[in-house]
Amino acid sequence: MSYSFFRYIITFCLVGSAGFINAQTPLNSGSNHGNKFEQLGTLITDPNIFRTASGAPGSMYWQQKADYLIDVEIDDENQLLKGSETVTYFNNSPDPLSYLWLQLDDNEHADNAENMRFDESSLRTKMSVEELNKFVPAEKGYGVNIKKVVDASGKALLYTINYTMMRIDLATPLKPGAKFVFKIDWDLKINNRIKEGGRAGYEYFAKDANYLYTIAQWYPRMAVYSDFQGWQNKQFTGRGEFALVFGDYKVNITVPADHVVGSTGECQNYGEVLSPQQLARWKQSQVADEPLEIVTLEEAKVAMTKKSKTKKTWTYEAKNVRDFAFVSSRRLVWDAMKVKEGVENNQPMAMSYYGPEAYPLYRRYSTKVVAHTLKVYSKYTIPYPYPVAISVEAANGMEYPMICFNYGRADEYGTYSEATKYGMIGVIIHEVGHNFFPMIVNSDERQWTWMDEGLNTFVQYLAEQEWEKDYPSRRGPAHKIADYMKLPKDQLEPIMTNSENIVQFGPNAYAKPATALNILRETVMGRDLFDFAFKEYAKRWAFKHPTPADFFRTMEDASAVDLDWFWRGWFFGTDAVDISLDNVVSYRMNFHPESLQQQNKLEYEEDLNNISRQRNLAQHMEYLVDKDTSLLDFYNKWDRFEVTPKQKREFDDFYSKLSSQEKEIVDGKITFYELSFSNKGGLVMPILIEWNYEDGTKEIDNVPAYIWRKNENQVQKVFAKRKDVKFIRIDPYRETADIDENNNAWPRQYQSSNFELFRQQQSTRGESVGANPMREAQTR
Repeated sequence: MSYSFFRYIITFCLVGSAGFINAQTPLNSGSNHGNKFEQLGTLITDPNIFRTASGAPGSMYWQQKADYLIDVEIDDENQLLKGSETVTYFNNSPDPLSYLWLQLDDNEHADNAENMRFDESSLRTKMSVEELNKFVPAEKGYGVNIKKVVDASGKALLYTINYTMMRIDLATPLKPGAKFVFKIDWDLKINNRIKEGGRAGYEYFAKDANYLYTIAQWYPRMAVYSDFQGWQNKQFTGRGEFALVFGDYKVNITVPADHVVGSTGECQNYGEVLSPQQLARWKQSQVADEPLEIVTLEEAKVAMTKKSKTKKTWTYEAKNVRDFAFVSSRRLVWDAMKVKEGVENNQPMAMSYYGPEAYPLYRRYSTKVVAHTLKVYSKYTIPYPYPVAISVEAANGMEYPMICFNYGRADEYGTYSEATKYGMIGVIIHEVGHNFFPMIVNSDERQWTWMDEGLNTFVQYLAEQEWEKDYPSRRGPAHKIADYMKLPKDQLEPIMTNSENIVQFGPNAYAKPATALNILRETVMGRDLFDFAFKEYAKRWAFKHPTPADFFRTMEDASAVDLDWFWRGWFFGTDAVDISLDNVVSYRMNFHPESLQQQNKLEYEEDLNNISRQRNLAQHMEYLVDKDTSLLDFYNKWDRFEVTPKQKREFDDFYSKLSSQEKEIVDGKITFYELSFSNKGGLVMPILIEWNYEDGTKEIDNVPAYIWRKNENQVQKVFAKRKDVKFIRIDPYRETADIDENNNAWPRQYQSSNFELFRQQQSTRGESVGANPMREAQTR
């Protein structure tokens, strides 16, 4: 018997062994469509001289620039904003421009606004007067009132207003490399953002009859003209945010003399607008290790009662920003500290502005959270380049360069819940983080909300986890998106959906892309590769206009990981992750020389398994009985399957030539497990397998998503283990957003529902099921 024959015998014995775990019928091979692992191709834009195939800006990349000189005044008696601006527009494109497009975003509040008319509405049997009143047209007088548009010489320019866009027609085309200077005078009625909604406006405090003004989207500003879409003049309807041009700003803000103003940029005249004591505190804050109050709570309370009738002008300048916003009120506390480390060579000022209601929370946390955010985001993207970063408490969340509006107020007794505290910290991190996406990495929010909200929410998650151990992050971990992804298909849209057309806006534009990036970092790419590529994207596109294709290509270019299958599934589709472990069969070798006897018998019996041999054998037995009984006795005692000495020598020779690992196989010390999986959700992902052994230990195998490339529906995989397996679980740490964990284990393990878990918790605590599980301890 030859060496190769023994190898054949071993293989035969292995396949013929009984299953260790109760086996089902093996899966059918199914069909393969191949689409999920094809390259993105026409789904993304082609590379060109402006944007390379690597995802970097091309050799001929260009972008426009717009500088602003603005004088603006708040009429605190009538809630009016009056402004005059001079815009210098630089045409860096290769195209002559015969007209310019500007945005008049505040026209979303106008009486004839399109967004007031295009949404569905319905009636219920029970409705309040306030709800019904929203259906009654009213003339409120909101929107931008354009008073004058002239060129640098004062000559009137023709213009056309279309809802939230304004076109200025040029007498002669603006040539490539040239600039055009024009002036606009305008005013607008400031809206009550608390009652009427919107991202900016005023909040009125009846108890002290004062206003908090958060002024944004307030001036006519240039639309983006780009290489990939020309003019971005899609209307602003209140959801899809902004596509904006970088430029330099100088803004003179005139307000009541007792107002405090916080703004994009750096104030140029603190010496004129602050008291000597406040100015001294400002200088002291440059070296303080803790947030220092520039305007104190006591000073704010005094100002709230006096209400000055005189005015002051605060002058702010900002370089290379895409927008400008500010806050103004007499009821503001202002604190500040310098971020002395963590931002490489920059030491920006972290600052907060907040009213008395927010003092218990903001004085303790806000500015420190701002500083923390700058440090963490700088680590994962680029060092924060601006001189300041501001958090304003304004009962809502919205972001602008160097300044953002957040929420977080205590109750009337100065107490607050843990939920309020963590909600405030989370929103501050998120809105301050927007300084990086999209204020620096300047994507088009009107078209691709996920490029700023999703990327920012992902880094927010990293910053939250670094703020505090076990921080209760709402978004980021994979399992938190599973409930959204298991919704019916008619309630889902791809991430690559225009902002205006998304039904489940928060899950789609914030949570799902953030989760996808976290999965890329933790499971698909690994932290080192992901972090390098993500940082490279931020470096390449800082102060530029990236598109999704630039992001997708850069992440692959800088990591050498083919991710087209991932973008295709997570960003262009609505499939969910549901990988089922359907079947497990185990095989173990139990081979020794004596087993050849059994093997020979099996082969002989198999060879007898035909009608001719069966009949011949029967005839042979009859012959022996008829002729000689002694021959029959000899025949019955003879073992035709007995191992011969020669076979024993051949086996010993064969065994001696085996490697130590091959001897483990032959000796039955290695068990082979054949696992069968089906892709029930449609979204291909890596298969993460946890092996739980009889001795109490565990081991995890990571099977790359490429296992699905030849069959996207069903796959099998064999594993060799030296320990006896007790049970197997896939995705044990909930890394892939699997929507059905009941088919993730073998043998099957029942998963309790949330309601059942709640009942168990109540039983453990000795409380009734009707008790309120959401009670929160009050914190001072």
